[in-house]
Amino acid sequence: MSRGDDQLDFALPAPAAPAVEGVLEGEVIRVTYTSEATGFRVLRVRVAGQAEPETVVGVVPVAPPGSRVRVTGTYVEDSRHGRQFKATTLLVLAPATLAGIERYLGSGLVPGIGPVYAKRIVEKFGERTLEVLDRSPERLREVPGLGARRIEGIAGAWSEHREIGAIMVFLQAHGASPALAARIHARFGAQAMTVVSKSPYRLALDVWGIGFKTADEIARSVGIPADSPERAQAGVLHVLHELAGRGDVYAEEAALVEQTAAMLECELVAAEQAVAALASTSRIRREVHGEVTAIYAPELYDAEVRTATRLAALVREVEPIPHAARAIAEFERQSGLTLDETQRRAIDAAAQSKVLIVTGGPGTGKTTIVRALLALFDMARIPVALAAPTGRAAKRMSEATGRDAATLHRLLEFEPRRGNFMRHSDRALEVGGLVVDETSMVPIVLADALLGALPDHARLVLVGDVDQLPSVGPGAVLRDVIDSGCVPVVRLSRVFRQGEDSSIIANAHRIHDGIAPLGAVRQGEQFYVFDRQGPEEAIELMRELVTKRIPRAFGLDPRRDVQILTPTQRGAAGAIALNELFQAELNPPSPERAEVCRGNRTLRVGDKVMQLKNDYDKEIFNGDVGQVAGVHAEERTVTVRFDEREVAFAESELDQLGLAYATTVHKSQGSEYPAIVMPLMTQHFIMLSRNLLYTAVTRAKQLVILIVHPRALSLALAEVRRESRKTRLAERLREIAGGQSPKPASASS
Repeated sequence: MSRGDDQLDFALPAPAAPAVEGVLEGEVIRVTYTSEATGFRVLRVRVAGQAEPETVVGVVPVAPPGSRVRVTGTYVEDSRHGRQFKATTLLVLAPATLAGIERYLGSGLVPGIGPVYAKRIVEKFGERTLEVLDRSPERLREVPGLGARRIEGIAGAWSEHREIGAIMVFLQAHGASPALAARIHARFGAQAMTVVSKSPYRLALDVWGIGFKTADEIARSVGIPADSPERAQAGVLHVLHELAGRGDVYAEEAALVEQTAAMLECELVAAEQAVAALASTSRIRREVHGEVTAIYAPELYDAEVRTATRLAALVREVEPIPHAARAIAEFERQSGLTLDETQRRAIDAAAQSKVLIVTGGPGTGKTTIVRALLALFDMARIPVALAAPTGRAAKRMSEATGRDAATLHRLLEFEPRRGNFMRHSDRALEVGGLVVDETSMVPIVLADALLGALPDHARLVLVGDVDQLPSVGPGAVLRDVIDSGCVPVVRLSRVFRQGEDSSIIANAHRIHDGIAPLGAVRQGEQFYVFDRQGPEEAIELMRELVTKRIPRAFGLDPRRDVQILTPTQRGAAGAIALNELFQAELNPPSPERAEVCRGNRTLRVGDKVMQLKNDYDKEIFNGDVGQVAGVHAEERTVTVRFDEREVAFAESELDQLGLAYATTVHKSQGSEYPAIVMPLMTQHFIMLSRNLLYTAVTRAKQLVILIVHPRALSLALAEVRRESRKTRLAERLREIAGGQSPKPASASS
């Protein structure tokens, strides 16, 4: 089978047949299969001089019977369906004969025209039929039986069809594959031609799966030269976007200019001029911090400023809750627990301040404090909502408290079609208090939305482990707010008895303090450390542990219960290579397991997969892990089971899924697994740090196995850096709380 980057093969495994490139032109006589969701179609095309029609398959524009098509692609021999022509591009041409025009119109392409009316229209207008529909649809009144309402509907549907066809032809003419053209049209609709011709670099920012290189190639195709100011400005915005994807809220101007010039292979002065031009039109925000000039995307600048301003306002207001001691006593009586002094201080602080941060490692009693706080709020008759950044975290919060907890996006009523939240300052949340768990995962934009929707009278409790890695999105909100010194913070350090017997918790705290973890000395314990000198040795041990020893010793399913975590995506011990290895080990090809292929990547029934981006329509989020439950060749879909729910993915959505036998520590944030296995090699040196190892270990509930090069473990424990992110939230909070006015961002500052 041919496996192209923009075309998928849905089939049972079969040997690949030789592919022959070619071009064909002919009339579509039948559409055997079509998927409106994915754009995949199977067409039968009659080619002049050939006795039998060709079978054309691929993600292509609508091509109804009767239309002529010009198709480029490859001839292949499919094991099930025989000879096929797999389309790379398909251009729909006007029908060449009266019979073709009649079939074209009568195919159901235009609502209101069936075979009967198609015949009447062609009999009336003959070879001028398409010209009449294009330029003088009012003349349809001359056709017997067509009323004014039907004519109006036909004219509108015909115009829309021609518009879509023109867009698809235009996009393909400028280097977009059919699948890519379909994604561009889905994103921009009728504006697709305008965007591609006038602002092609928007594709890299606005269309999932399109990088700057692809957008740059399309830009060249539509005539934008390599030295144009528009290209340089697009490069600046792209680099700024990439840096935000790595967690930075702003970029230092000098570094931004240098990186842009390197990416575009242009002079520094061109990148400098691009930054100045973008600032002059407010497409970026400039702000001077001492000797450093910071460059922000406007939405990140606004989010950071609003977050600091709102938090400072909440902290200034003092509305004590009375009888905190009585609430503590009642909670202890009902729960049978006795709070220690730090936990009592947390309850007192929540009673005195409208904002409180509770931070601590595993086993330090954060959940107990949340339950006690709920008792305090209940006694004060304050209606409280519970929320967390992910569905998994919200579910754990609900299980721990016995109360409903929602994701922050659901709480704020995110509207995926518009890309905004329906809860905001003009339609605030109907709560008197809000408790947010796993706050270390909250990026600056989400923090801004949350604070904007919080009513003025409400209290806010942020709970999280500040020593874990920060959010996947830009910002380090929990860390910055703590560092500001402007918000009351309760730090939990004591490990309570329920955690003292856990070697996972004990070793997590050792790692936090820079002390090497203690490995088990006998079988059946929870934490193991194996020394290996290189990735080859480590991988061989991982293979044995995951496929044999862990299932045998602990009764854990290697696909469902064991998660491999690694510091990096690339390298021999990176997530990409490990996924390929363990897919082959745990779910090898089989005639009984259908699969779908994209390029050199295969998903098959039974595979462990991860969602790679938030999909609010499906209510699945970046980092959610599921299992492929079905691959459906006819429907061109893949079904994935997430927990107890099955979710269907159309062919065009499969870029959202990746193998998940192994994943990076960053991607694992907010998740918990029965067992984790983690290699830590010197090849990972650029990522090695205490908080990365600490975050990985705290993902496990029952079993941790570290396979380490001793030098790599020492480097990780010695590296006390916290992941460096360029943010100014802490400074802004201090400036506002101290009555200073930060220097505003402007084009000229």
